[in-house]
Amino acid sequence: MFKAIWSIVFFLFSLTSGFALTEEPAKNDTVVFKPNEKPTLEIPRAAGAIIIDGKMDDPGWLGAAKAENFSETFPEEKGKPRVNMHVLVTYDDTNFYMAFFVEDDPGKIRASLRDRDEMWQDDYVGILLDTYGDASNAFFIFSNPLGIQGDSRFSSSGGEDDSYDLIYQSAGRITESGYQVEMAIPFRSLRFPDREEQTWRATFWITHPRDSRRTYSWAAMDRDNACFLCQYGTLTGIRGIRPGKKAEFLPSIVGNQAGELGNSDDPTKGFNNQKIHGDVGLGVKYSFSSNLTADLALNPDFSQVESDVAQIDVNSTFALFFPERRPFFQEGSDLFDTWINAVYTRSINNPIAAGKLTGTFNKTNLAYIGGVDENTPFILPFEEQSEIFNTSLRSTSNIFRVKQSLYGNSHIGALLTDRRVKGGSSGSVFGLDGQFQFFKRYRLELQYVMSRTKELDDPGLSAQIADTTFDAGKHTTILDGESYWGNAIYASLERDARFWNFDFDYWEYSPTFRADNGFETGNNLRKTSFWTGLNFWQKNSKIFDRISPSISFGRIWNFDGIRKERWIQPQLSISMKAQTSVWLSYMWNPERFAGTDFSGIQRFMLNVNSNFSDPVRLGFFASKGRRIRRSFSDPSLGESTTLEVWATIKPSQRFVIQPNFTYSKLDSIDGGPNFFDGFILRARLNYQFTREFFLRVVVQYNDFSKRIEFDPLLTYRLNAFTAFFIGSTLDYQSDFENVSGYKLSSRQYFLKFQYLYQL
Repeated sequence: MFKAIWSIVFFLFSLTSGFALTEEPAKNDTVVFKPNEKPTLEIPRAAGAIIIDGKMDDPGWLGAAKAENFSETFPEEKGKPRVNMHVLVTYDDTNFYMAFFVEDDPGKIRASLRDRDEMWQDDYVGILLDTYGDASNAFFIFSNPLGIQGDSRFSSSGGEDDSYDLIYQSAGRITESGYQVEMAIPFRSLRFPDREEQTWRATFWITHPRDSRRTYSWAAMDRDNACFLCQYGTLTGIRGIRPGKKAEFLPSIVGNQAGELGNSDDPTKGFNNQKIHGDVGLGVKYSFSSNLTADLALNPDFSQVESDVAQIDVNSTFALFFPERRPFFQEGSDLFDTWINAVYTRSINNPIAAGKLTGTFNKTNLAYIGGVDENTPFILPFEEQSEIFNTSLRSTSNIFRVKQSLYGNSHIGALLTDRRVKGGSSGSVFGLDGQFQFFKRYRLELQYVMSRTKELDDPGLSAQIADTTFDAGKHTTILDGESYWGNAIYASLERDARFWNFDFDYWEYSPTFRADNGFETGNNLRKTSFWTGLNFWQKNSKIFDRISPSISFGRIWNFDGIRKERWIQPQLSISMKAQTSVWLSYMWNPERFAGTDFSGIQRFMLNVNSNFSDPVRLGFFASKGRRIRRSFSDPSLGESTTLEVWATIKPSQRFVIQPNFTYSKLDSIDGGPNFFDGFILRARLNYQFTREFFLRVVVQYNDFSKRIEFDPLLTYRLNAFTAFFIGSTLDYQSDFENVSGYKLSSRQYFLKFQYLYQL
């Protein structure tokens, strides 16, 4: 086997044998271009009023600061951009203003009329803004050429959070010479130090998707520096600003009617419609200062207006993860992101009240979330499976976080979570974590958490759980009121550089570790893994942008010292022209499951994604090989096939169709019966009447459950928080005895109106 492994490794590396191995960027002898290295821009106060309409003809732009001399960050490093661009910057008592000018062929500009945060494949411009200058957090605030907004928040430890929203104005238009975008960011939407003059770290950013997904930055970016935020430029001169008015109110009105079959097994027995239900909720935000904000939600409606994307779980023994979409939990959410997933805000499932406090004081960040939940969910992690169920039990959750930024891209932090469930159950987690960057390219990540669990004593719920033991027979899996301590450890040493990179990780979860307010679905494991790879940047190639061969090794064993899993996986990642990426891999993965050793597990994987045109974008993932049939009573090895195909089709600037097809099959390798075979087909259709008003329809068919879901939604959205929704969810089933065809099994009609009122 090892001979075959090294043959593949040699093949992957031989693909790049003709490319230079230097870590220095290629020189361009014909063009003299000097990028901005940590530039500084003095921002003057606006000379007059500015109206955000995309025209830039207001007197307020006279004398504005000018940011220019952008450099390319991808695919070329610190190269001269293919198009000309500059940004005008100014401010007044209430807003920070930017005007972007990009010279380009208007026929090649990619711009869609979409809902906010759905313009990431377009051309777009914006700012990456670190108002505290400590390289730990940054606002990402963007707009496409039509003024469609996209925003997120970035943290050095948690990465980018696309669910984050803030309020700002933007307008844009395509001109004969390219496009221009005008933006106004209210100071009340930002957090910044309470001082007379601000010194912010920032870079202006432009994404230019053509032959490659080219990106340009005002501050030059060095691929040999692992701290992205440390390389920003500096904005000075902003004086005498305040965060603005103190209070915000977000009242909401919700109405719905649900119905379902009177007999879930027989659609001929009639349909029961519940009474129309209406409710009123209120959200309140109060800013004590620009550094400290409190949120309170009373009788909130935390339901989602769009259903979660279905996932295939037919051969999984662990709970599936679904992302948080509820706006209340977004601000400050990056603070709770740690390597051990001790905080998962969807564990506060249906609160009757929730509160939040977030603050930044110099380099110290504080955050708190609390809620009283009427329908508490439980995830019970074990060595080879997790049990998950919802209950009607009430619980109270309190989550605290503190994070102290250090030099550069480094921090230390502490986390405390506590959930108390009516009936005597409780779960608490306390932990410390830290990230330390050194020698510019290297990073050390550490986290240690302890848990204290007091189980419910509930025979009724225990009937849903397999009655066995864990922790060497010391405890039972059922809910019988036991108490125990647990712990988890994470450590990682990483190198992030232009040419050679690696990541060495160690994970440990004791058999008794649980995170009631988090999402950890397994325990009783120790895991070590090592990944290393090379980047070969292709500056002058007409086909490739980057070729990246890599290889990873890993091993998992339990606390009894029994080896559970090991793997070796050579990989090849290729970024090509036409915005096309290819990733391929082969994995050998012996595993022990349900007391049986399986040595023949191996599979080939291929992923291709291409944004080769604006009207049509395509992608697919395929996997073929051998996997375990995860049946505890009869585990066996099967021949597996997985296929996923997706696309974005844009017949017009207003209309977008996004189909997705996922197929999975597992066959017996000895000629026995097929273990499972099925697919999920989903299509999302969106028509944008105006920038604020759109219709979205989701149609989904799940072949495993023989279920069709039809979800139309009409939305009018003035900003990220003021919106009106009216829609429905219709479910059809076909697996009825003696009844053919699909029959309506459940339905819900709903409307929701919420309005942000700022004092």
